[in-house]
Amino acid sequence: MASKGSLSINSENIFPIIKKWLYSDHDIFFRELISNGCDAVTKLKKLALMGDYNEPDGETYRIDVLVSQKNKTITFMDNGLGMTKDEVEQYINQIAFSGAADFIEKYKDKTNEDQIIGHFGLGFYSAFMVAQKVTIQTLSYKEDAQAVYWECDGGTEYSMETGTKTTRGTEITLYLNEDSYEFSNEYRAKEVIEKYCSFMPVEIYFTNEDAVKEEKVEEVVEEAEETETTETAEVQKEEPKEVPINDPTPLWTKHPNECTEEEYKEFYRKVFHDYKEPLFWIHLNMDYPFNLKGILYFPKFNSQYDSLEGTIKLYNNQVFIADNIKEVIPEFLLLLKGVIDCPDLPLNVSRSALQNDGFVRKISDYITKKVADKLSGMCKTEKESYEKYWDDLSPFIKFGCLKDDKFNDKMKDYILFKNLDDVYQTLPEYLEAAKEKHENKVFYVTDVTGQSQYINLFKEQGMQAVILTHNIDTPFITHMEQANQDVKFLRIDADVTDTLKEESNEEELKEASEKLGELFKKALNKENLSVSAEKLKNSSLSAMITLSEESRRMQEMMKMYSMGGGMDPSMFGMGQQTLVLNLNHPLVQYVLENAEAEYTDMVCQQIYDLALLSHSPLGADAMTKFILRSNEILEKLTKS
Repeated sequence: MASKGSLSINSENIFPIIKKWLYSDHDIFFRELISNGCDAVTKLKKLALMGDYNEPDGETYRIDVLVSQKNKTITFMDNGLGMTKDEVEQYINQIAFSGAADFIEKYKDKTNEDQIIGHFGLGFYSAFMVAQKVTIQTLSYKEDAQAVYWECDGGTEYSMETGTKTTRGTEITLYLNEDSYEFSNEYRAKEVIEKYCSFMPVEIYFTNEDAVKEEKVEEVVEEAEETETTETAEVQKEEPKEVPINDPTPLWTKHPNECTEEEYKEFYRKVFHDYKEPLFWIHLNMDYPFNLKGILYFPKFNSQYDSLEGTIKLYNNQVFIADNIKEVIPEFLLLLKGVIDCPDLPLNVSRSALQNDGFVRKISDYITKKVADKLSGMCKTEKESYEKYWDDLSPFIKFGCLKDDKFNDKMKDYILFKNLDDVYQTLPEYLEAAKEKHENKVFYVTDVTGQSQYINLFKEQGMQAVILTHNIDTPFITHMEQANQDVKFLRIDADVTDTLKEESNEEELKEASEKLGELFKKALNKENLSVSAEKLKNSSLSAMITLSEESRRMQEMMKMYSMGGGMDPSMFGMGQQTLVLNLNHPLVQYVLENAEAEYTDMVCQQIYDLALLSHSPLGADAMTKFILRSNEILEKLTKS
């Protein structure tokens, strides 16, 4: 005969499962228990608004956290709605645990419409991650309610009896286990509370019970001493005003019109400990189709892309969830600093990560749109400020265009390029201005000092180039070429353009190139050296080094992916530099006309090193030879 029954869970294994499965960070119990206190206060306030609770005049709500390192205890107190015996039975004694998959499925679509922080009713049990025993003293707001005392040592047994609490609310005391004594230390506890609870919606007050006891002893001694010296004098001491350790109304909860510039800057300094002023900020304030508030700051970026680091803090009803959650914050926005508070986020049971939800993508798209709208709007209406901030903004905007197609679509017309005259132009503006000199070619500079010789050549001929000195510019150039198929980016030293050359007889140039090539290869002992002779309009320049754009980009790619170490670029057909000799320069003419002269080899070597120096720094051995040779040349000149 078939038998039927129901599966059961071994209750003794519940606590180990909760500890391991729900929470990866043990310090998170501070967040959970303080959040529960905030919920108790928030619910009582709502009952008062609905007329179900007669709130006394001047009622103030608070949460207290008390630590004692001597007793190894932490106590959490709130003056919220409290619990009756039946409610303790329902919310504490019955663990809402029916298997991980079933539990997540049951609650994953719940939204937080009433702004209550808690979702799942499991946060209380985080206490057992650090406590060997937990006690509760609670008194409900309901008339004629009796206080309840509850105690449990972390197993499946508990005791419950009539309590001694005389004021409304709940008091939870954790008796820490040996591995968790650190959390009763005042500084450690404050550190964790600051991390998770800095902006919770109810004032939080912190007390070191050990210090309070010591202060009381000192006061008694002081009063005794004062009585001996001033028998009739009344010594009145003003009690220090209590100050909460959190800010229940952070700046992002206010309307942008209510916030001053100094408040935005002060909030930035306080939250991110960055005392360099941000460039500007975006205040997010949205109620539909989802509730989202926050502030995104644009910091002054460092000069190197690799060192760009930001922090976006994610909150849920003013409760800290995590830093830089990429499902909500687009990757390129993680370069910014800011806070985002979204009560509608579909969190998992432990409130530490997100459920997979298409809703999250909508939030991410909204944030991207708001940032793009702010930047494009600034370019349209505050062009002077936009240009002023551009050098700092450009790495962020370019990174965003590379990483996010929607952001790229919105920002592509607002990408600026600074030219050699420090004038900012869009790509179409640059191409229009330069079309007579070099149609559809964008020359760029990566090192203003190292490429100064080429810059001067360009300026003399009325040509323009743009300044692209950031590491992110290398991939961004490729991105721009893909988006504009007829445009080619060339580094300023990639080639000698026709604009820099005089009109010359091709046969004459070919003959000079062959002759000079043989002389320089012999003098430098470089058989593979590529030599080209040209008549440049600038007669003060003897020679220059050029490297094809394709070869240079491939070399940079190899460096980027650490492929360059110990490898010869020529194996891949790269690294072929060209020595361009200026036939209008006297030194080059000297070599051409005095092939067999005593000093011709020395002149060739010097011309080559000078060209290299204007292109990139010489190696140690080459620099040593260059200096010795320069001294030798000067010595010969003084003797001649």
